[in-house]
Amino acid sequence: MTLLERMPGLLDALRGEMTPKFLATRSAAGAPNVVPCVSLQPADDQPDTLFFGNFLLRKSIRNLNEDTRVGILVITPELRGWMLKGDFIEFQRTGAYVDKQMSSSLLRYNAYTGIRNAGIIRVKSVEGTFAISKAQVVLDFARAKLATSGTRTNGGVAMPLQVRHAFAKMIAVKVLAWLGDDGYPIIIPALSLQPAGATMLVCAKNARLPQPPPGAVVATNILTFEAISYQVKGTWDTRGTIHVQEVYAGGPPLPGERIA
Repeated sequence: MTLLERMPGLLDALRGEMTPKFLATRSAAGAPNVVPCVSLQPADDQPDTLFFGNFLLRKSIRNLNEDTRVGILVITPELRGWMLKGDFIEFQRTGAYVDKQMSSSLLRYNAYTGIRNAGIIRVKSVEGTFAISKAQVVLDFARAKLATSGTRTNGGVAMPLQVRHAFAKMIAVKVLAWLGDDGYPIIIPALSLQPAGATMLVCAKNARLPQPPPGAVVATNILTFEAISYQVKGTWDTRGTIHVQEVYAGGPPLPGERIA
């Protein structure tokens, strides 16, 4: 039995074309980057192998060319999820993986473009699983909301209003990524993440999940049910606060472009 087969429900979640999946990469300088990558699929012909379409992933692709270590998070609509580590292998311009990506409903009717190639990832480990109840989502969101009232702004980059509005939503998928001690990116769900003023984000810390160390450079991403995505990068402190340093658009018309 393969690594992925030993995790009940994981392969089915990975096969879901619209299951939220996130890919975290790192630059050569050690800066994390995390983006939605719902095209991730398990390969039928290679054990513990995933493939994805190179579509709106410009920064991720640059990072993969600099460092092959990746983190992956899969989370189902029922808020059950898995955290993986893997190694990027190569891009393929033709072949079965490219054909399968191009025939998927995600890209078949896309108004922008097809994929340039298909990326291949070998899964190294399943770092953990989680299940979050809807009641816990509401409680954590309220805890984070309460924390925002006592958070004092101390400079930083101001998030555009539309980014703050997106992160203020409770019904959205939000994740947090940083680099672990082994250099691999780690991704955890951070559903309670929300703005505290214009220059900070706050979330309720979950004791059952790993947490960034104080002062860590982190990247966070939101994917709304309207398929709107933004990435915010900054530094983490022990209160569960992110001090914003950079803000990026996650989708058209400016995918991957810095907007603050």
